[in-house]
Amino acid sequence: EVQLMESGGGSVQAGGSLRLSCTDSGHAFDRYDMGWYRQAPGNECELVAAITVDGSTWYSSSVKGRFTISQDNAKNTDLQLDNLKPEDTAVYYCAPDPWLVVAGSTKFDCSNSWGQGTQVTVSS
Repeated sequence: EVQLMESGGGSVQAGGSLRLSCTDSGHAFDRYDMGWYRQAPGNECELVAAITVDGSTWYSSSVKGRFTISQDNAKNTDLQLDNLKPEDTAVYYCAPDPWLVVAGSTKFDCSNSWGQGTQVTVSS
C-alpha cells in the first residue's frame, strides 16, 4: 500500500518552531519531487514548499524565509517551521509532484493525500 506519514506537529506559541517529517516507508516516492501542503478550516489546500530530487526548492510567499524544506538520505522530506505565526495553524500534508501546482496548472486536494496529515497549532 502506497502511504506517506506526516509527523512532528504540535502546539506552540507565536515565534516558536516545529520540525515536520514526511516518511515514505515503502519508498514509493524515492524518485519524486515532493511538496508540503497545509489546510486550515474553511481555507483551500495551500502548497507552501516544494523540493526537487536534486535539492532545488520553492516556497510560497506566506512562508518564505521562515520555513525550510529538506530531504535526508532516507528520502524523508522534512519541513522546518521557524518564527511561527497564528495564521500558520493548519493540518500539514506531504505529497509528490508539486510543480504543476507551483505553475498554477492544477490544484491539490488535501483530502486526497496519501497520509493523515499532522496538526500545527500556533497560539498568539
